[in-house]
Amino acid sequence: MAILSHSIDLDFDRSHLWHPYTSVTNPLPVYPVSRAYDVFLELEDGRKLIDGMSSWWAAIHGYNHAVLNEAIVSQMQRMSHVMFGGLTHEPAVNLAKQLIALTPHSLEKVFLCDSGSVSVEVAIKMAIQYWAALGATSKNKLLTVRSGYHGDTFAAMSVCDPVTGMHSLFKGTIQEQFFAEAPACRFHEPCTEEDLADIRMMLERHHWEIAAVIIEPVVQGAGGMRFYAPHYLVMLRELCDSYDVLLIFDEIATGFGRTGRMFALEHAGIAPDIICLGKALTGGYMTLAATLTTDRVAETICSGNPGVFMHGPTFMANPLACAVASASISLLISYDWQTSVRRLETGLLTGLEPCRELSSVLDVRVLGAIGVVELYRPLDMAVVQKQFVDQGVWVRPFGRLVYLMPPFIMHDEELGILTAAVCNVVKTMR
Repeated sequence: MAILSHSIDLDFDRSHLWHPYTSVTNPLPVYPVSRAYDVFLELEDGRKLIDGMSSWWAAIHGYNHAVLNEAIVSQMQRMSHVMFGGLTHEPAVNLAKQLIALTPHSLEKVFLCDSGSVSVEVAIKMAIQYWAALGATSKNKLLTVRSGYHGDTFAAMSVCDPVTGMHSLFKGTIQEQFFAEAPACRFHEPCTEEDLADIRMMLERHHWEIAAVIIEPVVQGAGGMRFYAPHYLVMLRELCDSYDVLLIFDEIATGFGRTGRMFALEHAGIAPDIICLGKALTGGYMTLAATLTTDRVAETICSGNPGVFMHGPTFMANPLACAVASASISLLISYDWQTSVRRLETGLLTGLEPCRELSSVLDVRVLGAIGVVELYRPLDMAVVQKQFVDQGVWVRPFGRLVYLMPPFIMHDEELGILTAAVCNVVKTMR
């Protein structure tokens, strides 16, 4: 049966649809997508764009993948959703088994939630409820580092960078947290005691009111695409243990192979008390996230009043999302994804290197399947976006950053076109 194609009403979109981080009075242009497959987005006018974003870092297997499609269809024919209160189902159990097998052995309890931002909310609530169960009700704040990003909901927003985040807009509404200087030691550099001096001071002064430290391990994503030394995390783990503070890793952007390891924490060889997962969890098919914690944290929470963890989304453990997440993980570990990521890393290093010589460029950095060109000045998004589309690629910069996070299945030729487009566009910057 032929699929009927209908033109997208862009006038209606412009008048009524509110896109992320966009003004409704002066919206940025949008490009109508008619379908997506492999590593391509096909626009309504027939143009094909090579996707360098993996749809905000989630579509690691590309689009319209037969294995993931089948997982959705097969599960849909059985049940699309049932409440998770008082019920359970095979997709949730299978997914939890996979996550426990992949993450550090100490993380034994899995809470399935709606989105990455919500998984951070859940982690924060876990940390606060843990200390409340122990009678330490004063330990109800978070400590984090600057230049971080953890989501747009309120608790998550409170631990985003206080300057580049949204704190000034919502001052007096979001809880004020503690912020230390971001790690200065770059990924391949040694990390010294001086690098942790500020966060050590914060813990020493305020540990009695800090429930947990939350941090993006190795890669600070939307807060600046900064890569820092794994040894920082080793030393941070020791500090948290010394000052009796929980450690939360936000692996929403870095999980499932993006940095060259299944999880970024593996670069440091340590385990957190709580971990947040999302984005690539479902291969970019549906919204789903997970917050994992230790038996100690979970059992302590349930030993106090009211004896349960106080969170329960309507669509928690949605069977469709769990089924496709399970299929995505199985697909990832079924092939040598590490070699694919190393190949992408080599292509990004080679392809973006010419940008280093440009006067507008402050830095070029690559780690795993992440390539970043940092500029001295912010970009004009509307102008730059059109330049990329005209070159047949989809790249969505922000601030002073032009970055690539391609699907793992991308071929060298397509990656070469992507990196060349980045170099060409950056050349026009002054």
